[in-house]
Amino acid sequence: MGNILIALIVILLAVQVARLFWVIVTPVGPLAGWRAPSVNVVPPSARQALFSGFDPFYPMNAAAATTQNVTSLNLVLFGVRTNESSGGGSAIIAGEDGIQKSFAVGEEVAPGVTLDAVAFDHVILSRGGVKESLYLDQSVPAETVSPSGAAPQAAPAAPDTGGLNAQTLQKAIGFAPRNEGGRVTGLVLKAQDDGTMLKLAGFQAGDVVVAVNGRPVSSATDVIAQIRPGARINVEVERGGSKVPIALILEQ
Repeated sequence: MGNILIALIVILLAVQVARLFWVIVTPVGPLAGWRAPSVNVVPPSARQALFSGFDPFYPMNAAAATTQNVTSLNLVLFGVRTNESSGGGSAIIAGEDGIQKSFAVGEEVAPGVTLDAVAFDHVILSRGGVKESLYLDQSVPAETVSPSGAAPQAAPAAPDTGGLNAQTLQKAIGFAPRNEGGRVTGLVLKAQDDGTMLKLAGFQAGDVVVAVNGRPVSSATDVIAQIRPGARINVEVERGGSKVPIALILEQ
């Protein structure tokens, strides 16, 4: 009887040793010879094409990215009213007759031209399927409101300089690049004359131009190329820690 018990113990011990050995030598996973998947490295040419169209320091919303063209229509934008919850809004626009009218998104502003969208400083027009931007004219200083609640006082009128035109503006305004981390992040404005044209255009000395017509600037050429007779230019500047949009309409 003792011999039989010893034999059973030896058999059970042999089975357990065999199972332990099998667990050790069996590879992890459902199949033998498992290998990690290889890394898919993007070619340098593809990486360059990907990042050339994206700047993480200057993200642009979808509306701005598709409406970089400033309209050439003889329209003037006087006011906007946005509705972020519904995505709609309205705008006060004057046509060639100079009469101001209120238009809601989707309404026809002029023959073949509809109001497509409203932003805080401009509207997007749809003309024949092409999206165009019309900006608020902020080249004239706004009224100064007295903190005591008295009647507002109009800002002093700018001297008569014959209006804004491309030639005088290019001569009167200079640019100094602002470098941050070895990268040009804006252009500091400085007056080349007594500062009259700078004020007439709605700028202040020390303003930093960061975008023109919705595109970030990296050199003075980005701005100078847009200053031409009859151009409508939207300039975004940094002033006192905030960004200020300024619309310029140059004479022909």
